[in-house]
Amino acid sequence: MRKFALVVSLTLSVCAAPRALSQRRPAPARPAATRPAPKPATTTQQPTGTAKPAAIPARPPSGAAKADDCGCEAETPPGVLAVVNGVRITLQEVDAAIKSDIQQLEQQVTEARKRELDLQISSLLLEAEAKKRGKTTEQLLNEEVVARTPEPTEAEARAFYEQNKARIQSGWSDDLKNQIVQYLSEQRQQDAAQKFADGLRATGQVTRNVAAATPPAGAAERARVFAHVNGAPVTSAMVEDSLKPLVFNVQQQIYQLRQRELDRRINDVLLDAEAKKRGVTPQAVLDAEAAKVRPISETDAQAFYNQNKERITGDFPTVKAQIVQYLQENAQATLLSAFAEQLRSGAAIQTFLREPTAPVYQIGTDDQPARGAANAPVTIVEFTDFQCPSCAAEQPVLEQIMSEFDGRVRLVVRDYPLRQHANARKAAEAAEAARSLGKYWEYAQLLFANQSALDVPKLKEYASQVGLDRAKFDAMLDSGQYAKKVQDDANEGARVGVNATPSLFVNGRPVNDRTYEGLKAAITAALAEKGIR
Repeated sequence: MRKFALVVSLTLSVCAAPRALSQRRPAPARPAATRPAPKPATTTQQPTGTAKPAAIPARPPSGAAKADDCGCEAETPPGVLAVVNGVRITLQEVDAAIKSDIQQLEQQVTEARKRELDLQISSLLLEAEAKKRGKTTEQLLNEEVVARTPEPTEAEARAFYEQNKARIQSGWSDDLKNQIVQYLSEQRQQDAAQKFADGLRATGQVTRNVAAATPPAGAAERARVFAHVNGAPVTSAMVEDSLKPLVFNVQQQIYQLRQRELDRRINDVLLDAEAKKRGVTPQAVLDAEAAKVRPISETDAQAFYNQNKERITGDFPTVKAQIVQYLQENAQATLLSAFAEQLRSGAAIQTFLREPTAPVYQIGTDDQPARGAANAPVTIVEFTDFQCPSCAAEQPVLEQIMSEFDGRVRLVVRDYPLRQHANARKAAEAAEAARSLGKYWEYAQLLFANQSALDVPKLKEYASQVGLDRAKFDAMLDSGQYAKKVQDDANEGARVGVNATPSLFVNGRPVNDRTYEGLKAAITAALAEKGIR
């Protein structure tokens, strides 16, 4: 079937945590592709009236939830998703085109829920064992799992690459090697952690009431007890609260799939109308527009190669043809995007698909670096990494927001050092030491300004630059007394679904658009909820 799709460049400004490590074991992350990601086109007119927010279709209300239910729906989307010059585009036809993609996403939640009950049981057993030994859970895991798990060698990483390079779709590099080593290391640690948990189960008192957790059919069912661990209950609410970030992520992805398919169908309706007006086929219209693109020259290709050669495998003569094709397709996509917007500008378009509502998380803000009035009606919580370039780039945005909303916004910072950033964790500890000595914000500014030089000697040097007592600062940093504080922050971030930095929350709701405009809109909406303009 012909698709008149819009393809434009979309740059994500985050430092992402490697997807290779998770209790839920996702596939190893692929290196970033060079092709731009598709971005849905915007509608030209806002719909009149109100429509239900988009989400995963709700399951039938009658009957108990089944073990294989997704249980991640909100409200059912409207039956008609758009009206284009009187032509209706329905939910049924949109979902029919993306049915398998939706099923795969829902299956992620189904499988995660099956595992989550065991994870909750293991967590309670771990906490009990740590308490018995007089240690934190992190200390216990480090002793019993991390310290006893050998690091993968470069040869093992290379062997993994050779076995999986068809899926990895990237040439061998130091960066890829590090990703694979980390993935293999974390897989081994997960296996070791599972064996340790099995050992704890053998001595602990665990009673399971169900074979697998099922989603609650309503709020009352969140009180169901699935198991007892040393007398402590594991409830449906514990399982669902842990799954909340995953569920929302799936809701967002399904919304994006629907939005992308809806945009394509809107464009097809407009293209058909344009073709009818010209008395030609829709493909003839597309061909005529595509023909307007200037051919890509060797000079264009050489310039692109020079700008991107660090990410390209092969010399210019080898990849020239691929680059020319890539640039030609990009140019055509850009032109067709402009053509689609032109068609939309003269059309009557109503859309009724709505983004899923983000969940509200309770995020601790006590004993954290904070700016702004303690009683401000809006609180921004930022999970940050001092070695993340995107976090540094976010600071001017936050400064502008704090100035503009003076008195109405409080900014709280929590640490989320990413594993691929070797110096981020110690830098976070150093920032905490500077906070205890009264110079957190000045010190943090220096860290962001010197992200390529964050080793311990430099961290101590920066303490002198902001006028800190070096003897006290150095002793704090060397002792590692703030390591647990940083780890607690990271644990809290993981609990609320943080997997990249910077991650921002406004009054507990995650903010995906971290631009000034996006953050301002989120703050304005939060103020409006409180009746404040």
